[in-house]
Amino acid sequence: MTSTQGSTTGNPIRTMVVDDSAVIRGLISRMLEADPEIEVVASVGNGQLAVNQLERQAGKIDVIILDIEMPVMDGLTALPLLIKADPNIKIIMASTLTKRNAEISLRAMTGGASDYVPKPTSSREMSGENDFRRELTDKVKSLGTAHRRALGLPIGARSEKPPRGAAAPVGKAKTGDGPQRWEMKSSSEITLRQAGSTKADILAIGSSTGGPQALFEFLKGLPTSINVPVVITQHMPATFTAILAEHITRMTSWPCREGKDGDVLEAGKILLAPGDFHMTIVQKGTQRVISLNQDPPENFCRPAVDPMLRSVVKVFGPRVLTVILTGMGNDGAKGATGVVEAGGNVIAQDEETSVVWGMPGAVASAGICSAVLPVGKLAAHAVSMLKQGS
Repeated sequence: MTSTQGSTTGNPIRTMVVDDSAVIRGLISRMLEADPEIEVVASVGNGQLAVNQLERQAGKIDVIILDIEMPVMDGLTALPLLIKADPNIKIIMASTLTKRNAEISLRAMTGGASDYVPKPTSSREMSGENDFRRELTDKVKSLGTAHRRALGLPIGARSEKPPRGAAAPVGKAKTGDGPQRWEMKSSSEITLRQAGSTKADILAIGSSTGGPQALFEFLKGLPTSINVPVVITQHMPATFTAILAEHITRMTSWPCREGKDGDVLEAGKILLAPGDFHMTIVQKGTQRVISLNQDPPENFCRPAVDPMLRSVVKVFGPRVLTVILTGMGNDGAKGATGVVEAGGNVIAQDEETSVVWGMPGAVASAGICSAVLPVGKLAAHAVSMLKQGS
């Protein structure tokens, strides 16, 4: 299937939809093609057909929407074959929100998939009456842009107001009437600030697209002996966050679970924001405890990083170290600015190792980071910062 609408940008993001349901393929394809910056170049019904198609069009497809459960060849089996056919391909797993599918999706992300979308269960939901259309198109454009950059290919015409979620429209906020706009600096233009000298009593982490892989690598290099509590907000729906916490516990030395109302922060343990809830920290007597809420989404997200960071600053003041990992959009930029203004420190993942350099790019471009490093070097740097100060 080829879109005629995509030609309006000159270089639309080229997408393949893989699902055994012709109805779902059609709905997703129409949803994507309604955006002039996306072109659906293939639509197939199983993993084997997807592999065959990609082998014929390697380098000509930017993003694949890949269902999990399909006949002939399922999504998890197809995944390594697709990556072999095109090592730079960006793959979004699509699954219904079940515990089993959440487990499979996280396995897929550790195996090279870039992201996931929770697939609605009815055609009415798929028709765009909820946030599925926005989430899907934003992820396709963001990951497609990353794929183009990796290959050194043209990205396409840019509108004055870039699409939400793309890696570029983040960084320093411009004020004025109407929605905020963000300007992205290239990695060579980033200016680092001097690290604050106050010792951190908490480590607060924000992540989104590509976050699970980055979290696993970062936390593997971070010993529990740093003796501070860790809080994480990763953009994920309910069910997925519970599985992610289990994976973190299994794959790192850190005990991790979803945060619940009243949970006390403890050194050497991780509390992860549960899907569909903002996770904040409040002072209750001599204890610092978790407080969950379902306030409106921020930056189109719930959980969101900004409310977590605002609350951390209220409770810990300058004694905060924040790490912003890979993710699209700019969630965390305002909260991280508050951390620095209070006297705390912010470090971020670099562009080269990020799946999408949106969230880390936002804080880096704003000039509030004391370090911007490959994900494999972030943990050692965080440890050194946590040992310093008074």
